[in-house]
Amino acid sequence: MIIIESIVALHRNYFGEIINFVTSNGRVISYRKAIQEAENGLIQGIIAVEEEHGRLSLIPESNQSFDQYPDLY
Repeated sequence: MIIIESIVALHRNYFGEIINFVTSNGRVISYRKAIQEAENGLIQGIIAVEEEHGRLSLIPESNQSFDQYPDLY
């Protein structure tokens, strides 16, 4: 059985960059793992997009920013 999760919180580093996400099941996953899971349809509400220089990044489906998510650390 595949469980579809969503992002409920995040963790930013000293520079304000997102480094981890907290899922609805309580897992703490890295940014890279979140990209993989979003591409595989395992996390809803976020989209993996390719930037102009080929790097993948994440954006929320409903908003262009993760600012509405709490920082849990």
